Amino acid sequence: MSVMQTDTMMTIDPDLSWQEDALCAQAGPEFFFPAPGASTREAKQLCGACEGRVACLEYALAHDERFGVWGGLSEKERYRLRRDSEA
Repeated sequence: MSVMQTDTMMTIDPDLSWQEDALCAQAGPEFFFPAPGASTREAKQLCGACEGRVACLEYALAHDERFGVWGGLSEKERYRLRRDSEA
């Protein structure tokens, strides 16, 4: 989680505020960053039930996240989405 320091208090970076209630915080990173060739099905199912899914996907696309499941999409799916939106 990204935190910014202000003069009198610390605030959460608005770009990452969706992470506070994200369901992925309850699972380990290996769940969303599986070994090559391993299934991403369970991670995608959890993402599908998460209220932060859209913000997570937007973050991944904006920051060119190239690994793992973000917003319910794998690396290849995000690449196709990005490529198709540029066409």
